[in-house]
Amino acid sequence: MEHTRGFFKTDNNPQYRVNNRIRAKVVRVVGENVENPGVYSIDEALRIADRLELDLVEVSPNADPPVCKVVDFQKFLYQLKRKQKELKSKATKVVVKEIRFGPHTDDHDFRFKVKHAQKFIEDGAKVKAYVFFKGRTILFKEQGEAILQRMAKELEEIANIEMEPRLEGKRMIMILIPNPKVKKKV
Repeated sequence: MEHTRGFFKTDNNPQYRVNNRIRAKVVRVVGENVENPGVYSIDEALRIADRLELDLVEVSPNADPPVCKVVDFQKFLYQLKRKQKELKSKATKVVVKEIRFGPHTDDHDFRFKVKHAQKFIEDGAKVKAYVFFKGRTILFKEQGEAILQRMAKELEEIANIEMEPRLEGKRMIMILIPNPKVKKKV
């Protein structure tokens, strides 16, 4: 008996073996429609799937014996995609806000930008603070680092330093993350 149901379907999803592509001699058969779940030879498992007009999908190939589910393969793939999409939507999205300083930023501008950084951190965002050096201002690296360190000191109660000030090209960058002990405003 040539078993062709679902044979062409595995080409677009090679991570699951379906029907005749299952290599094991003996498999554990499970599924909602299966009356007697248990261990069967591959031929018997394929007959069970054929009788129910469904596919035999190898869901756990590393188990001993491999676990195969009797299910409609397209529906199985759809449900997997839906679960992955749901997990992705529940994952927290990290927002990174940037604050730019110059090496000669005066006190008023500094306080203004620190106030913005404080709001971003309280909202749960990471803050990427950087000092941009134009032309010859690269000579003032120490002043740039001092500005970033001063900012970190001002925000130490609500933020932790994820990345210490580091020079990358014409920018000196520091990354601050919200302190997990401080509650976020929602």
